Amino acid sequence: MIANVIVGVRDIKRASTFYDALFATLGYTRVSTSDTFVGYSAGSKAQFWICLPRNGQPASAGNGSQISLIAKDVGSVDRFHAAALAQGGKDEGKPGFRPPEKKVSYACYVRDPDGNKLMAVCSDPK
Repeated sequence: MIANVIVGVRDIKRASTFYDALFATLGYTRVSTSDTFVGYSAGSKAQFWICLPRNGQPASAGNGSQISLIAKDVGSVDRFHAAALAQGGKDEGKPGFRPPEKKVSYACYVRDPDGNKLMAVCSDPK
């Protein structure tokens, strides 16, 4: 259903450094770059974009918005969380089982330097 996701950022260079490190933990790479947009994907067509807003106004995070990204295993979730914090992101929920009592999925929550909330989740933790 979703063709792509676009996240507004205030500083394209800082944000691309953050997302390069973060997405490397999930096997996603930068596939497109310009002065105002950077695109990432597991293949060749960008599915996740960061950009400077076209209207010239400062980027802001959505209240109640979250982008969830698929991780192939528990270790990828752990590395994602660590990379986010190392690159200036904020912890919004340490890696662990969600819900804790059922061990249905393993996930973490972070905010990028612009306040966008991200989740990395492994739905089949072993």
